[in-house]
Amino acid sequence: MEERRLGDYIDIAIQREEEAHGFYLDLMSKVQDKAGQDALKLLAGEELKHKEFLISYRDGGHRPDGLRMNHPIDYKIAQHMEKPDIKADMQSKDVYLVAAHRELTSYNFYTALADLHPEGELKVMFLKIASEELRHKEKVEYLYSNAAFAQTDGG
Repeated sequence: MEERRLGDYIDIAIQREEEAHGFYLDLMSKVQDKAGQDALKLLAGEELKHKEFLISYRDGGHRPDGLRMNHPIDYKIAQHMEKPDIKADMQSKDVYLVAAHRELTSYNFYTALADLHPEGELKVMFLKIASEELRHKEKVEYLYSNAAFAQTDGG
């Protein structure tokens, strides 16, 4: 694959990570729920780390083995629950569900990018980033399930 084309794909991925970072910061400024804000701040930081990794990779500072391949659990909550409307008085469970939908979209994006490439370094890197996004989805779906279906005294 020619070098310019490789750089174009990496630049697209960097832009996606910037957009995800901005999305979480914007959502954080809109919601009032403290637990939701904390989770969004954490997710924004994760997306910034992905961006930094991609920039370093593009510039020759990292190899794709700098990311680990995760085997996260996909609870498929986002696939079966409608994304709530974004509003200031959202409950934390709704904030987590919005984030789960965003992470699902990112996972699908990177998986589709990987599918465009033959076996090799770039495909592996996109699959590893997809795995990271699915790991984020796992985290926010876990938070969602604990917020939406809180444990009661009765078990």
